[in-house]
Amino acid sequence: MSGIRIRLKERDAIIQSLKSGVTPKIGIQHIQVGRGNEIKALYKDIERIADGGSGFRLIIGEYGSGKTFFLSVVRSIALEKKLVTINADLSPDRRIHATGGQARNLYSELMKNLSTRNKPDGNALLSVVERFITEARKEAESTNTLVPAVIQQKLAALSDMVGGYDFAKVIECYWQGHEQDNETLKWNAIRWLRGEYTTKTDARNDLGVRTIISDASFYDSLKLMSLFVRQAGYAGLLVNLDEMVNLYKLSNTQARIANYEQILRILNDCLQGTAEHIGFLLGGTPEFLFDPRKGLYSYEALQSRLAENSFAQRAGVIDYSSPSLHLASLTPEELYILLKNLRHVYSSGDVDSYLVPDDALTAFLSHCSNTIGDAYFRTPRNTIKAFLDMLAVLEQNPSIQWSQLIASVAIAEERPSDMDDIISTEDISGDELADFRL
Repeated sequence: MSGIRIRLKERDAIIQSLKSGVTPKIGIQHIQVGRGNEIKALYKDIERIADGGSGFRLIIGEYGSGKTFFLSVVRSIALEKKLVTINADLSPDRRIHATGGQARNLYSELMKNLSTRNKPDGNALLSVVERFITEARKEAESTNTLVPAVIQQKLAALSDMVGGYDFAKVIECYWQGHEQDNETLKWNAIRWLRGEYTTKTDARNDLGVRTIISDASFYDSLKLMSLFVRQAGYAGLLVNLDEMVNLYKLSNTQARIANYEQILRILNDCLQGTAEHIGFLLGGTPEFLFDPRKGLYSYEALQSRLAENSFAQRAGVIDYSSPSLHLASLTPEELYILLKNLRHVYSSGDVDSYLVPDDALTAFLSHCSNTIGDAYFRTPRNTIKAFLDMLAVLEQNPSIQWSQLIASVAIAEERPSDMDDIISTEDISGDELADFRL
């Protein structure tokens, strides 16, 4: 690692993110450790998606265990393999099935975060559409055909799918806006693709289409987008959904089951091979999966598909081909390497500027172990924050010895989110008393 210098912008982004307990958007390659088998398994999934297949994985881990970080690592691999990625966190007003606009909200958030290798920080939908238009124009020139005819031919496969006809029409509207220098028409087409139209009337007036992307068309619209990005010259689409525990926290049974049915539909499509060039990564906690009353296991059809491999369990090994992938804890050795990486990033890659020697890393881990037991490597988020806080004090106060600080470092044990159950306003019928409790 000693030869790698790190740009100040990257260094600051990594440290500020980790100190506030969130995953850095850039520079994750500088701090990634462990999880080699899980990354290999996901790498194969990405290759299968690029090859015309599909993928579905639940990424299961405790709060603070590095789920979001792992999803970011996989996302950066997908971008390198020329996939388009979209990612969003579920929340009380964003979920995969709804009747009050929450699924459309989630779709809009995914489209806002759409990324490509050249635009890894999101907002890349416009450049994907532009690339599609450029490809169509090149093809039209080489075959001596009109561009609209090429666009129609390239999008013909979409017309057979739910909502595909209007999707293709919106892309044609973008082309017209492009040709006529009509920025409003182009912008309206992008707004439609982002799921930002709330009424069909507005969409018909602006674009001449009869439908909009709505709660009901959430999954079908993702499948259309996966085919569209292929036609624009990308390898496929990877959908990252984090904080799936928000579905588990839905207090309304009908709303929760409707979301689980949507997960089942996606899972069946991906495992049966009917979905093409699309993959789903869903990040959640163990209770979201295992809880027999409110988790995915409460829905029998999902439990049978997501059950652990009994042969692997009996042999004491992990089946990395399973749809649910449980993130292994970092070993103490891996955490030591992580602290070395963090020290390296903190000094911008300058070995001579390290604030602490190797002995300090060992002493720090030993202190963590004595303070919170093995939780320090099962859920490393707070350990990382504490270590960076210590480096900040040493940087600002060069007269203080690291050995004086370590004994006073306080590390809180990672606690699950204390957010209450989410009260769903939809489908409140006869079962509002079913989950009533004092």
